[in-house]
Order: sequence, then structure tokens, then C-alpha cells
Amino acid sequence: MTRTVVHFLRHGEVRNPEHILYGRLPGYKLSDQGTRQALLVAESLAQRDIVHVVASPLQRAQETAAPIAAAHRIDIDTDEQLIESANLFQGLRVAVGDGALRQPRHWPKLRNPFRPSWGEPYLEVARRMLGAAYRARAAAEGHEAVCVSHQLPIWTLRRFVEARKLWHDPRKRQCSLASLTSLVFQGETLIQVAYTEPAGHTDPRVTGA
Repeated sequence: MTRTVVHFLRHGEVRNPEHILYGRLPGYKLSDQGTRQALLVAESLAQRDIVHVVASPLQRAQETAAPIAAAHRIDIDTDEQLIESANLFQGLRVAVGDGALRQPRHWPKLRNPFRPSWGEPYLEVARRMLGAAYRARAAAEGHEAVCVSHQLPIWTLRRFVEARKLWHDPRKRQCSLASLTSLVFQGETLIQVAYTEPAGHTDPRVTGA
């Protein structure tokens, strides 16, 4: 059976002077540091057998994918299922102590952290991301693919394929900016999950998700 690797790449740091949770809002692009991170990842993958690059439709993901696609002389495909998770706090500041969480009108959104009640259910995120993984595997069969997505979707996918509970502490996600969570397939069977940080480690609480 053929061996195929599907790398899930979290985009690089984003310019976000308002420090809001921007989610799926348009117009949020990579910062200068994010652009450097994207280039570092592209350099780390330059000698890999990449034949397929696909990204979330959001600008920051497309910009992160660009140097990888250019290095391998292939076009970027777009998969809507790689998009950031929907969140009812989109457009608001949610930092503890100085944001929307201080306002009682928002507290009902927090009633069920296991689903979660403030956004797209974890199981729905996991299912759409797994679908994206298998589409990328099929497109790159026998080679390697890169899927550029976002922190929560990637971390949810990893927990799902590792048969862990999907509910988790966001402060403990192992998914740094511009990190690679790589799914290794033998045929259509997932046999390994690997994680690397070619652009270095970042705090999971950092803005820029």
C-alpha cells in the first residue's frame, strides 16, 4: 500500500492591533512576523515530496500557503472545510479581565463548555476536518499534501484521530503558529500523527489564531 502524508499547517502570526477574536472576519492578514514564519515553513518543506497545497479561504491561510506552493510550483486549492471554527464572540475582545466575558449578557454563551455553547460544536469541526484530510490524501496519494488551517480546527482534528475527548483547555493546545501536525497514511489507514514547529514555539494563548 502507498504511504501518503498530509500536513496540517497552522497559519502564521496575524496583524491584529485591536486584539479581537477575528474568527472568520475578512481582511486579517499575516503580520511581518507571520510572513517570516510562512517562509520558514516553506524552507523546511522544500525538499519534501509536496504535490498538493490546499488552504482555508481566509486571507491569513492563503498567505501562509503561498510560499510553499511557489516553492513546489503548484497552485493553491481552497477547501471551505478548513476554515476557522465559528464563534459567537467573533469581533469582540475576549481576554480575561478586559473583554466581553466581563459582561453578564454574554455569560449564557458559556453555559456548556463541552459542546461548546459559544461556537461550532467540536464534533462538527472534527468531522469536516477529517473530510478535508481524506480529500487531501486522495489528491496526493503516494506523495505529500499541505493543508493550511487554524489552531482550533487542527487541534480538534488531532484529538479526534487520537481518540481523545474533544473538550479541552485552550491554554494547553499543542499547535503553535506555523506548526505542522502531520497525518501519515498507509493506503487509506491513518498509522501515525507527528508534530513539528519549524518556525519555533509560541504560547497557545497568544493572539494570532
